[in-house]
Amino acid sequence: MTADLDLGAVRAFVAVTEDRYFSEAAARLGISQQAVSKRVAKLESDLGLRLFFRTRNGADLTSDGRAFLHYARALVGLGDQALEALRGRRRSLRVDVLDTRLVAVDLVRAFHQGATDADVEVVTSNGLRSALGTLSGGSVDAAFARVRGALDEDLRHVPAYLEPVHLLVGRDHPLAGLAQVELERLSGATIWMPGNAPGSEWRDYYRLLGAAFDLRIDDSGPDFGWEWFVSEVGSGGRIGFVGERCRVPWHPRTVQIPVVAPVPVYPCSLLCHRQNHHPVLARLVQFIADGFRPYDPRLQWLPEPDRAAFLTPAA
Repeated sequence: MTADLDLGAVRAFVAVTEDRYFSEAAARLGISQQAVSKRVAKLESDLGLRLFFRTRNGADLTSDGRAFLHYARALVGLGDQALEALRGRRRSLRVDVLDTRLVAVDLVRAFHQGATDADVEVVTSNGLRSALGTLSGGSVDAAFARVRGALDEDLRHVPAYLEPVHLLVGRDHPLAGLAQVELERLSGATIWMPGNAPGSEWRDYYRLLGAAFDLRIDDSGPDFGWEWFVSEVGSGGRIGFVGERCRVPWHPRTVQIPVVAPVPVYPCSLLCHRQNHHPVLARLVQFIADGFRPYDPRLQWLPEPDRAAFLTPAA
């Protein structure tokens, strides 16, 4: 049966060999003499060999100890090289933001501006559906998404932001002159959202919003992108919803109107894996938590499944 060598025990063996006394080896390693003795004893047990014998002048190597010393030093050297290589490796923090027009990019940019020593790489995907796999697999370190359903226990999420929903209409639409529009006034209206992909967390959000306020959400496509969507709305035939801070392409024939009474807000969280120890990740999580503003049920609307997580500041 092959024994798995404990690198800490091998390191203790090398230290005793070089210092001759267990007490001096302990001082060098920053541990107790008893801990050094236990590590060496474990190593001898794992190898099934005696490595030292004690003399008045300290600990001397047995013949087996002398035979093992070359390999022990090589193991410790390789371990030190591996640690040094990893410490010196500066991998960018990879953050999934779904779309570069959305609020998440502004948050990542603000974080980066305040943490100039942090390298950040922004990637895009298709939201929660891909983030669950990329976070677990380690190809991204953090992701912004609306959490839907139960997550794997290894995934952590903190509330990131609540974005008010605005109505996008053409300039000739009857609502175009309003400073704001009450949700009740939209009852019975058809809201066109071709980007609401099947199975997405945002399609589920707008389905719940529509059910709560008698809105018909038309997600018929195809989806030819933001410019086409805005152009179609500007032509006067359709109206749609967009996020307040979404960088919607400018169009001379469209108007963006805040929706109120209540204000529907889209919930987004920052997700990461609990075992991800990227040195910048904890700082990003704290930055997001510090900037979060909780849900106000007196003025805002959220789907019932989202409310508990967004009622209080992030822990």
